[in-house]
Amino acid sequence: SKMTVKAVKMPCTAPNVYTKVPDGGWGWTVAFAFFFVEALTYGIIKSFGVFFNDLMESFDETNSRISWIISICVFVQSFTAPLSTVLSNRFGHRFVVMAGGVLVSTGMVTASFARGVVDMYVTIGVISGLGYCLSFLPTVTILSQYFDKRRSLVTAVASTGECFAVFSFAPAITALKEQIGWRYSLLSVGVLQLSIVICGSLLRPIIIKEQEEEVKVQPPEEPTETKYMLENEQTRTSIESIDSGVEITTSPSNVPGKTKAEPKSEEPKEHVQMLVEKDSTPPEPKTKLLDFSVMRDCSFICYAFFGLFATLGFFAPSLYIIPLSLSLGISKDHSAYILSAMAIAEVFGRISAGWVLNKKPIRKVYIELICVVLLSVALVAFPFASEFWGLMTCSVFFGFMLGTVAGTHIPLLAEDDVVGIEKMSSAAGVYVFIQSLAGLAGPPLAGVLVDTTQNYSSAFYSCAAGMVLGALFLSLVRPCKAGLCQRQQQHPQEESPAEVAPDLPEDFIEMDIGKAEHPGKGCEST
Repeated sequence: SKMTVKAVKMPCTAPNVYTKVPDGGWGWTVAFAFFFVEALTYGIIKSFGVFFNDLMESFDETNSRISWIISICVFVQSFTAPLSTVLSNRFGHRFVVMAGGVLVSTGMVTASFARGVVDMYVTIGVISGLGYCLSFLPTVTILSQYFDKRRSLVTAVASTGECFAVFSFAPAITALKEQIGWRYSLLSVGVLQLSIVICGSLLRPIIIKEQEEEVKVQPPEEPTETKYMLENEQTRTSIESIDSGVEITTSPSNVPGKTKAEPKSEEPKEHVQMLVEKDSTPPEPKTKLLDFSVMRDCSFICYAFFGLFATLGFFAPSLYIIPLSLSLGISKDHSAYILSAMAIAEVFGRISAGWVLNKKPIRKVYIELICVVLLSVALVAFPFASEFWGLMTCSVFFGFMLGTVAGTHIPLLAEDDVVGIEKMSSAAGVYVFIQSLAGLAGPPLAGVLVDTTQNYSSAFYSCAAGMVLGALFLSLVRPCKAGLCQRQQQHPQEESPAEVAPDLPEDFIEMDIGKAEHPGKGCEST
């Protein structure tokens, strides 16, 4: 009853306490915040391609050197993912996201005054990249904790903020550049990204108290278990009082001949309540800031390698679709429309994937694998486009398939086929950290291929190769998890009863085990 009162009287800044995953409630507000965080983080990163030609002309740099801006940004964003997890577990998701919003805005505003590409590496690459990590990862993590049955669908719909941002930002920034130039346009984007602070303030933590509620309900229904807990408490109290000179007393129910003695009606409740309070408080300080035990899970390792190689195909197409269209003789306005069409198709892809993955029973890892294979086909199709409508068709197909993968690959960590919701926070940090290598190498590798071959098609081929390798590792996730589960099921059968015995109360363990081993002795003696 005390815990119920505390849950009702909690202030608005304290965590939401539920007995089970709410699948709604304040989670809808968190989903609303995640929508705008996606728009102001990944939406801006994918729309950055509209600045490519302006930066090349202003700084007189090549494709590969300009590509390093986004490359460093994505690398820092992914590399600092464990730091984001540690800070979120230590200070809370709300504070970390708000601090990330300040860093994102600071880096982008400072970049508008850059004198060279190296300044861009520091401002957008390092400062904004760190802010992107602190803003995005804690938001998607806490959103997964608010939903269970609707997790896939809600996460997919909320992640469409990135697509709407690309759809709206690409034409808007292009038109804004013609009026005030690329520097003031970049400054305006930085000021807009300060809204992440408001979104972070809406992230209210969540606590599930289901196990403690069950402990409180069970004792009245099982008098035998209550009796043993009472006896253990009385025994410990009497033994601890030896030093103070208090007389030692032994409960009559501890005597083998009087095992049916019943305790008083008022004492069990007090002792049970004392035991519940003692047992419920110690685990809290033992919470790990970052759990690297997921690295021993073969299924997670395969899934991490999938993310490593698949990341090669996430960002490069969005960065090079406009330069590719311009090289084919398509105007700037029509090139921006192609990028917007890709974003619209990605919206439908994310919603479709969330709807399909929300169906049960369904093996979500296999659905993800099919989407990754089709995404590889979409990347291979780009070099065969030679005019506006061909490129538009490829972009729509790629955008749809990208939405099915990009909106689900991180929330899929919460599924039992990978690591489960209990280790979601640490697994997401380690997973995104591993992705950082591909985020750093992907765009520059594509830029080097473009500079070497003088053909933008090579960038899309390199992305397709990485996506195929990712599909190969993704296909191994479920077999590894199935093999691990089989090994875990074999271990309990090999365990002897003596290994389970220490869980029983100390004051009657030998007597009960003796009865179990020699059930017939009592009958023979009589």
